[in-house]
Amino acid sequence: MVEAVEQRATPVRGASLWPMSVEAYHILGEAGAIPKNTELLYGFVYTKMPKSPFHTALLYRILLWLQKLELPGLWIRSEQPLTFIDSEPEPDISLVKGAISDFWTGHPQSAELVIEICITSHEYDRSKLRAYATANVKECWLILAPEKKIEVYSDPVDGAYTKSSVHGPGGAVQSRSVPNVSLDLNGLFQK
Repeated sequence: MVEAVEQRATPVRGASLWPMSVEAYHILGEAGAIPKNTELLYGFVYTKMPKSPFHTALLYRILLWLQKLELPGLWIRSEQPLTFIDSEPEPDISLVKGAISDFWTGHPQSAELVIEICITSHEYDRSKLRAYATANVKECWLILAPEKKIEVYSDPVDGAYTKSSVHGPGGAVQSRSVPNVSLDLNGLFQK
């Protein structure tokens, strides 16, 4: 089991942010008044961290692996928004029910599985858990790259995940929400 992780709805200490609604975030974003490298969490705009080469390599390794799987009725999305009541995170990867054509006029409002890659962003990515659970994202994987581990959160109830576990180093992780998804940690972290 994972140690109790606070699934909070407050800003991360020391973050650069501005208070805002989802609607205002969209309007200002379309007008070019918000920097591109941001996301909205709990009514605050956060500047996202730059991506390291290690982060990018892991992201593409996971995307290539997912694209080889049979995932009928699911759309694999990378670094694209999910729109919630007071948040619009852009997870590294999300598996969303539906097809591209289902989202011409709005971003998905939940996901079957969200994957966040944590190189130095562990606390920030853990702060998103409450937003994901509140939006009924069925499962969230935090890939703790330096540790070669994955924290798995599932079964959201009332804005919190009720199950959590840690996998690795080594071994495999099987998704509870997407049966065809099983990730080999040795292969993921192999150079």
